[in-house]
Amino acid sequence: MGHVVDCAVYEAGRRVGSLDINDPEQMRVEPGRVIWIGLYEPSQEELAKLQNYFGLHELAIEDAYRAHQRPKLELYGETLFVVMKTGQMDGPHVAMGETSFFIGRGYVITVRHGPSTPYTEVRARCEHTPESFKKGEDFILYALMDFIVDRYFPIVESIEDDIERLEEVVLDGKSTFDVLEEIVVLRRDLLHMRHAVAPLPEICQRLMRYDMALIDRNTHPYFRDVLDHATILLDRIESLRELIKTVVDTKMLTSAMKQNEVMRQLAAWAAMLAVPTAVAGIYGMNFEHMPELTWKYGYFGVLGFIIAICGVLFWRFKRSGWL
Repeated sequence: MGHVVDCAVYEAGRRVGSLDINDPEQMRVEPGRVIWIGLYEPSQEELAKLQNYFGLHELAIEDAYRAHQRPKLELYGETLFVVMKTGQMDGPHVAMGETSFFIGRGYVITVRHGPSTPYTEVRARCEHTPESFKKGEDFILYALMDFIVDRYFPIVESIEDDIERLEEVVLDGKSTFDVLEEIVVLRRDLLHMRHAVAPLPEICQRLMRYDMALIDRNTHPYFRDVLDHATILLDRIESLRELIKTVVDTKMLTSAMKQNEVMRQLAAWAAMLAVPTAVAGIYGMNFEHMPELTWKYGYFGVLGFIIAICGVLFWRFKRSGWL
C-alpha cells in the first residue's frame, strides 16, 4: 500500500512546515515557495489528487502509477517528467526499482516504486544547505539524480568483485559450484544496470539545453557533474561486460582442455588394454597346431610379454603427458 513519505513547503531554501496533500488550500502553488512531496507506490486516487492540484498530464500520471518505464525525460507544458531506475543490492544480486519526478514552478513530486533507498537523506542534505537549496526546483532535481547515480557505484563495484572472483575460480579450475549459472545472473545484473545508466547522458544533455526554461543556466554545471558520473559508470559497465565475456570464454576453454585431457587418458588406457586383448584373442583361436601351446613356460612367457609391452606403452604415454 502506497503512502506519503513526506510533504513540506520551503521558502528561501528553508523548511517552513509540513503539508497535508488532502487539503487543496495547502497545495496551492505560490511565488517564492516550493512544495516537495515524496510518495512511495501511491494509489491512483492519490495521484489523481496531485494531478488536479498541479495540472499534471494524464500520460505522465499513468506512467508514474504503472512504473516499468525506461529512464526518460519528457516535457508536458511547463512540467518536466523524469523517470530513473533505482538499484540496490538484494543479497548477492541487484534489485531494480523506479522513481518518477514531476518538476514544475513551485513544486517537486517524487514517486518511488520497488527497491530503492528513501530520499530522506537527500531532503536532509538540501535542508542543511539552504544557500544551494534556494536555487529552486532544478537544484532539487539535480540532488535527487545525483543521489540515485551515486548509489550505482557500489552496485557496479560489487559486480566487479564478483566477476574477478569468478575469474580466479575459473583459472584455478577447482570450482565446486555452477560457475556458468552465476555468470548468467551477473550478466543479467549488468544488463539491468546498463538499461538504467545508458539513457542518462542524453537526459542530462537535454536538461542543459537552453530551451529548458525550468532549468536555470547556473544549474547546468551540476547536471554536467551527473553526466560525467553517468559516463564513467557506462564505461565501467561496458568494460565489465567485456570482462565477463572473457570469463565465459576462459571457462569454455578450460572445460575443453579438461575434456581433451580425459580423452587422451582414455585413449592411452585403451591402447594398453589392446595389447592383452589382442594376445588373448590370438590364443583364443581354436586351432590344433599353434606355437607355444605345449610349451611348459608358455603361459608365463605370454604374461611377461604382455606386461613388458604394456610397461613400455605406459612409460611412453607418461613421458608424453597423456597419463
